[in-house]
Amino acid sequence: MAINFNRAEFVLSAASAKQFVRDGRAQIVFAGRSNVGKSSVINRLVNRKNFARVGATPGKTAQINYFLIDGKCYLVDLPGYGYAKVSQAERERWGQLMESYFQSEGLVTLGVQIVDSRHKPTADDITMYEWFKSTGCPVIIVANKLDKLKKSEIEPNLQRIRETLELSEEDLLVPFSAEKGLGKEQLISAITDLME
Repeated sequence: MAINFNRAEFVLSAASAKQFVRDGRAQIVFAGRSNVGKSSVINRLVNRKNFARVGATPGKTAQINYFLIDGKCYLVDLPGYGYAKVSQAERERWGQLMESYFQSEGLVTLGVQIVDSRHKPTADDITMYEWFKSTGCPVIIVANKLDKLKKSEIEPNLQRIRETLELSEEDLLVPFSAEKGLGKEQLISAITDLME
């Protein structure tokens, strides 16, 4: 299915399970640590500067945000995880929201998990990846911030991500730079292929 990512509109922010969108359209679900540049990746995909708000403070997205893409599917922006400067109660609320989203049958069509290409994936990254895998849907791992690496560091770092998340040869790992737009076409074609 061809999807025009330039045709994107904000639909709603869900703060509880009863607000989840269930209209049968495919849901491409984006997840990542609070400061991994998830909003920047989304903005790069839809070709807009401040479409998904880039938080000055990481951990700003406390709801699940839905963006309708080309009238065909949703890009679902999950709250960033693993950020320390929010209260325990707030963290638990996010955890419950995420859990109820993942436990709701048939919501996730495709997972896009964003990790930082400079660092080994964290325990939270591994947990998130396992949540995606538990849905039985395909998952694309996006290694963002590629522009911050030296050429010689790229391959070893991607290898470390593969090993830490225990990715198989078939699992998709897309090297990406939201800053420079590297990997954008590869990610769009991976998403469209998997939505077929």
